[in-house]
Amino acid sequence: MGELSGLELFLRGEIDNRTFRHADHVRVGFELLKAYDFSTASYKFSAGLKTISARAGNPGAYHETITLAFLALIAERSATGRFDNAEDFLRSNPDVMNKTVLERWYTPERLRSDIARRIFILPEAVR
Repeated sequence: MGELSGLELFLRGEIDNRTFRHADHVRVGFELLKAYDFSTASYKFSAGLKTISARAGNPGAYHETITLAFLALIAERSATGRFDNAEDFLRSNPDVMNKTVLERWYTPERLRSDIARRIFILPEAVR
């Protein structure tokens, strides 16, 4: 039996939060979206991140809006290109490696809000 992939470890809740960095979040999100439709991938991504946070003793680290907004960004970008794997995706979309990329749609204050942490909120309306 071979070594488990990062996605398999994530889904089993066996990821060490100390080594699970932003790039790993993006890779897992990409792989989930290749394997599942958006709603299923969203559920699995959120559940996995909540498990990792809870196991680390910091359940408050989970942020619903950031999680789902990044996953939506990965999904949209994935749908507009042909990527064989996460590394191809990252080479073509280096901005997703910058945690502040969501500031194109959200103000930092809106993302830091308690409600954004608890539930998914839409970006501020464009006027």
